[in-house]
Amino acid sequence: MGIPSHLVCLLRNLYKDQVATVRTDPGTTDGSRLRKECGRAVYYHPPYSTCTQNTSCDMRDSKARVKIAGRNINNRRYSDDTTLMAESEEELRSIITKVKEESAKAGLQLNIKKTKIMATRPIDNWQIEGENVEAVTDFIFLGVKITADADCSQEIRRRLLLGRRAMDNLDKILKSRDITLVTKVRIVKSMVFPIVTYGCESWTIRKAERRKKDAFELWCWRKILRVPWTARRFNQSIVQEIMPNCSLEGRILEAKMKYFGHIMRRQESLEKTMMLGKMEGKRKRGQPRARWMDGILEVSGSTLKELGAVMADRELWHGLVQEVTKSRKRLSD
Repeated sequence: MGIPSHLVCLLRNLYKDQVATVRTDPGTTDGSRLRKECGRAVYYHPPYSTCTQNTSCDMRDSKARVKIAGRNINNRRYSDDTTLMAESEEELRSIITKVKEESAKAGLQLNIKKTKIMATRPIDNWQIEGENVEAVTDFIFLGVKITADADCSQEIRRRLLLGRRAMDNLDKILKSRDITLVTKVRIVKSMVFPIVTYGCESWTIRKAERRKKDAFELWCWRKILRVPWTARRFNQSIVQEIMPNCSLEGRILEAKMKYFGHIMRRQESLEKTMMLGKMEGKRKRGQPRARWMDGILEVSGSTLKELGAVMADRELWHGLVQEVTKSRKRLSD
């Protein structure tokens, strides 16, 4: 890639032979080496690792769970973030109590102030051993907004607002007459669109959200061309002048289908179980909500069984993804 050797040496020495310690009330723990994973330095605290392992073993035998496709799921962990799941308040209390007990054995404490509870029905004055726990209807987890009704429309609107903010920060660059139009389009695609499409693999997109995304993309192109909204120019003339290789909608579909193929090629995984499995119980009366899988089947024009046969051949699946992406090459498609 043409990276200077002194920069490579600098990055290599940044993590070489580094040691980290944790300061606690009794004192400072023994030093442990840092190791680089996924583009960041990861430090494994021995007491924390022991706590999570013991808690995970206890949770397997716990009755607190959410059942999907016959599989009991009660916790999900990512780095130092833990999500607990249960079907009732009593089960949730029991599983949180287990986490507190195992944490106390390792000399750790559960931070109630950072703990949040979200339920499908309103909860007031939720307490754990006399301590109040905040009950919320939505929260940010790993950069994505999670809502109690499992609706991603709020997250899509939030991402579009963040994209507009990023465009405003690039205002001086986009208005510069010393930068060519091709370069400006590349800047938007590399610095704005990734902000908007972050986490789009899990989106269930409806017609209203699709119109908002198209409006945002046209707003970006008009801002680059310095065309005001009062100018009487058709959207197609704007797109023809920009000539984008793929629309924002096409980028999102490509990411969703790549993620779908990646999960479906696995033999056994929790993600595949949650994607194909069904939860116990009955849904509410009324029109069924749009499902994530419905969008994949609609754009591919195939059944789930037919897609399984296509995904067995990577080249054939890659060709199908490219075909679907090109079909959304223009905003009017």
